[in-house]
Amino acid sequence: MDINTKLLHGYPVVDPFTGAASIPKYQTSTFNQKDLTGPKQPYSYTRFGNPTVAALEEGYAHLTNATHALAFASGMAAISNILMLLKSGDHVILPIEVYGGTCQFATAILPSYNIEAEFIDMSSIKNIEQHIRENTKMIYIETPSNPLLKVSDIKGITDLASEKGIMTVADNTFMTALYQQPLELGVDIVIESATKFINGHSDVVCGLIATNDEAIYEKLVLFQKNFGGIVGVDDAWLVLRGMKTMGLRMERSVYNAEKIAEFLLTQEKVAKVYYPTLSQHPLSDVHKKQAANGGAVLSFELRDEEALNSFIEKKQIPILAVSLGGVESIISHPTTMSHACLTEEERRHQGISNTLLRLSCGIEDLDDLLQDLEQALN
Repeated sequence: MDINTKLLHGYPVVDPFTGAASIPKYQTSTFNQKDLTGPKQPYSYTRFGNPTVAALEEGYAHLTNATHALAFASGMAAISNILMLLKSGDHVILPIEVYGGTCQFATAILPSYNIEAEFIDMSSIKNIEQHIRENTKMIYIETPSNPLLKVSDIKGITDLASEKGIMTVADNTFMTALYQQPLELGVDIVIESATKFINGHSDVVCGLIATNDEAIYEKLVLFQKNFGGIVGVDDAWLVLRGMKTMGLRMERSVYNAEKIAEFLLTQEKVAKVYYPTLSQHPLSDVHKKQAANGGAVLSFELRDEEALNSFIEKKQIPILAVSLGGVESIISHPTTMSHACLTEEERRHQGISNTLLRLSCGIEDLDDLLQDLEQALN
């Protein structure tokens, strides 16, 4: 199946009980049990499972070509559940420019459990290998990274990890399962913040996990149930609805991002543009091997803070907000938004400057976006 057909078929999109063309919201905390002695019913309590949530999980497994998927109350709930697979004395390797929430969890919470997190440059397989220890149990990949769109070689990392018996995890939020398939490149667990492109309408908070490993899945089911981070029924239903148009939305957003990245390269007040398929990107060849395109997110640095403040004041179409992946274009300021939880020194270590902006391209008409960006820069 091609993308748009796959998003509409092959997982529960029709209610099996009534034939309704939309999976209903099974808005219930508990389920009537017919008797005590008959076969166990599939649902008993929504924290343990719910038909609406199950449809979303099956849909995400379908998109990622995975045998198992789980839905969580947020992207961070999914990430934290995965990191809690680690045990006391373990060592995890993460990219130096990892998402701010992941960084904070790894630095503020994992040490309480005697788990050491190390942040390194993951653009080099050799560098990763040099940082592997006897107690390294997980390599956490984020490619392209947030917000600098740095690229890691997924297959190179999974080959290395497989040789040494190390679990691999990939945050695939920026590229989505439509344009990058980490599981097929050997990753053990893939995460996406469904808050972003999968839902696509800036009205849901949700996280998704997919894996082909039965043992990992069973542990995560236990965590999902006992940490209580299951997604709400309303949110699961909204993500299911958003997923149906994801292919069309993403196609337009990626097209806009490609054209805007090229436009920003020509602007005098723009010091640098970050987008993984630009020829200037140091690992564009690696990205093109493992992804179908550059995605719908780009970042750019303005030459000074005066230009930054003027640009933010003058732009009209993109909203200034936390998050990404909506149908509307969203400009974020990582220093005060996604990476505000980091210290100034940590941001500087990651390469995040005060004049850096991240643009998640929506589905607006390209000419309108270009004209607005141009007038704001001028």
